[in-house]
Amino acid sequence: MTTRLCEGRYGITRREWRLIALLADYGAMSPSALATQADLKRAVVSRLITDLTGKRLVIKASQPGDNRRAILELSQQGLQLHAELFPQSVQFTKRVLSVLTPAQLAAFDEALTLIASHADEVVRSYPIEAKADRRHGGSRRSKKMVDDDAPVW
Repeated sequence: MTTRLCEGRYGITRREWRLIALLADYGAMSPSALATQADLKRAVVSRLITDLTGKRLVIKASQPGDNRRAILELSQQGLQLHAELFPQSVQFTKRVLSVLTPAQLAAFDEALTLIASHADEVVRSYPIEAKADRRHGGSRRSKKMVDDDAPVW
């Protein structure tokens, strides 16, 4: 629902919303710090920043004393968008979670925290070297041949 609101009513993507929410929560920061907070690659964040500045939701300014480094902050329009969209997002989440008792909600939160922590550990311990070029419709599936030379995926 939040994604539909983002795209349909506000003209932003879910990733753009993520950056807006982080800037609203943490205040002005560098693009690298924002990429770290968002857990996204710097190149992805760079493209998103370009889009958000084009939409006049984010202001990109040079750091005092070092014109090579930038500081990002929400514009007045970005702050207004956040003020409108955030409460709606919270309401959607509350409605979805309303079927759980407080004990179930606590157990769910604990389970999600455990899963996220373990997923991070698995990712760190098992790097995948081959990555798909999905942007251009690519895939890195390896073909294995069986006796009749038919590819098996």
